[in-house]
Amino acid sequence: MDEYSRFVDWDKMDVSAQSQDTKELTCTDFHELKQLARQGYWAKNHSLRAKVYHKLISNIPCRTVTPDANVYRDIVVKIIGKRNSSSLPLPEFVDNSLIPTYCLNTEGIGAVRKIILCISNQFPDISFCPALPSVIALLLHYSKDEAECFEQVCRILACNDPSKRLIDQTFLAFESSCMTFGDLVNKYCQAAHKLMVAVSEDVLEVYSDWQRWLFGELPMAYITRVFDVFLVEGYKVLYRVALALLKFFHKVRAGQPMESDSIQQDIRTFVRDIAKSVSPERLLEKAFAIRLFSRKEIQLLQMANEKALQQKGITVKQKRQNVHLAVHAENFKSEIVSVKEMRDIWSWIPERFALCQPLLLFTTLEHGCSLSRFYSHSEGHEPTLLLIKTTAKEVCGAYLSTDWSERRRGGSKLSFFGTGECFVFRLQPEVERYEWVIIKHPELASTGSETENHAQQASSTLSSSSIPSDPSDRLSPFLAARHFNLPSKTASMFMAGSSECIIVGGGDGQALYLDADLNHGRTSHCNTFNNQPLCSESFQISILEVWGFRD
Repeated sequence: MDEYSRFVDWDKMDVSAQSQDTKELTCTDFHELKQLARQGYWAKNHSLRAKVYHKLISNIPCRTVTPDANVYRDIVVKIIGKRNSSSLPLPEFVDNSLIPTYCLNTEGIGAVRKIILCISNQFPDISFCPALPSVIALLLHYSKDEAECFEQVCRILACNDPSKRLIDQTFLAFESSCMTFGDLVNKYCQAAHKLMVAVSEDVLEVYSDWQRWLFGELPMAYITRVFDVFLVEGYKVLYRVALALLKFFHKVRAGQPMESDSIQQDIRTFVRDIAKSVSPERLLEKAFAIRLFSRKEIQLLQMANEKALQQKGITVKQKRQNVHLAVHAENFKSEIVSVKEMRDIWSWIPERFALCQPLLLFTTLEHGCSLSRFYSHSEGHEPTLLLIKTTAKEVCGAYLSTDWSERRRGGSKLSFFGTGECFVFRLQPEVERYEWVIIKHPELASTGSETENHAQQASSTLSSSSIPSDPSDRLSPFLAARHFNLPSKTASMFMAGSSECIIVGGGDGQALYLDADLNHGRTSHCNTFNNQPLCSESFQISILEVWGFRD
């Protein structure tokens, strides 16, 4: 066929999809290159794709000393010798991962293991890299020989551009990416997330499979299209495609019985057989239709997840703690929610805090209906969970990302603070979590005589809220400004407190207002998406609890 066919079994390749037209790629403009990659410009010409891969990977900024093809030729004989590579044990960092064969011939399948072993020799710092076998197998289809493939993979691994993340190489990076993916699913695939929570004992374990869906289960015709764009745009593309896969899985399987005892296995099977329901073009179209957070915001969330794991000493592979373990039935007691309901709430919170256990900080049954005592017991804890049961037996609440002591920054004025991770929810009569919004004009102020106008003012602010048009003007909506020493004025605002009242702006136009005596409350709902209201417009509180998060 061409000079890049040495390792290809053409009987497995869809030759009918391969154009024989000679194409060249001369553009260097990033935006034009991005559009060509998304459109599949080089997808139907094997030789052109090989040349494009070589060009894109050659332009990756790398460490000064990066192993090249000559290094491979020097070490492969010493490492492999005359032994059959299939009999050699793989390094631990691939974690017994699937080694996809895609459309490789026998020589190519053996070459994957040889290259993995040589990379292990040259990159002793790699401790966990389950995507590596798939990347090697994929690039072998477009390499002249093993040495060329080795050099290309080494350049990907040795990338030293801090803004260009490519492949996770430590368990800390991998695990935090799984947590970040879980956070993104919670935000962008709520229907699918609800299904995962309903059928899985450990939703985090399901999301830990997300890279395997791409680098393991996805068929050759699909992963090559994803890889085309990945080499141009970077890691964010992987999140997009994994989210799209989950959306399609939910759409296709909604209302159908599970095919196995494991939702993990069902998703793997769906991805493996995705050609039955979704084309590569449709998958990418869905992926890029998701209005995902910016690369900077995702990096900040990833950093926060890594920090949470480091603080808990989770830096090497170990069994993940699931939601059921985080909320111990024997140690948990609430007068408002059951263990199951608390576990449902736990599935909504950011994954770096799902590692913690709930800790009761305040309850009106024990501490009385005093706003000052509410503050004194809640301050010093971040985040917190607010639970409310009304006299009409409605149950609602809020996840509050920021310490209540932040309210003092506004002096005597009612000032908003918090981050976009805040949300309000309802458990009774029906379960509903309301998506976050950003308060665009947090300059609300009040005096004692203005207290009665808080609800009206905040409701107006919430209903007119929107994401600022220039994302560079604001911090990631996930994280507090002080976490990264960024200006507090750019942070998203969601909660407010004074001696007069508490206000929490949740999402979808929902807002919650509690009076100083903690006996009465009000809600605001602007019917933006025709959601059911959080609870009665005006309600009387039966019990109120505040929960913290214990390591």
